[in-house]
Amino acid sequence: MGQVTIYLDDDIERKMNDAVKSAQISKSKWIAQLVQEKVANHWPDSIAEMAGSWDDFPSLAEIRHAQASDTERESL
Repeated sequence: MGQVTIYLDDDIERKMNDAVKSAQISKSKWIAQLVQEKVANHWPDSIAEMAGSWDDFPSLAEIRHAQASDTERESL
C-alpha cells in the first residue's frame, strides 16, 4: 500500500478535520475515499438508478421526427 504526504493550509486542514470527525473515520480513509471518487470510471449507483425516471422525456423517435431529412449525398 502506498503512502502520500500532502500539505494543507490551516483553513483547509480545519475543514478536513471537521469532515473527518463528522464521518467518524480516519483522515487517511477519508482522503482515500475522495481519491477513489475522483478516479472512479463508472457512474454512482444513485445516478444509474435515475435512468428512465423522466416520464415526459421524448423518445429517440420523437426527437428524430422533429428534424429535417438529410439531403441526398453525391456518390464519389
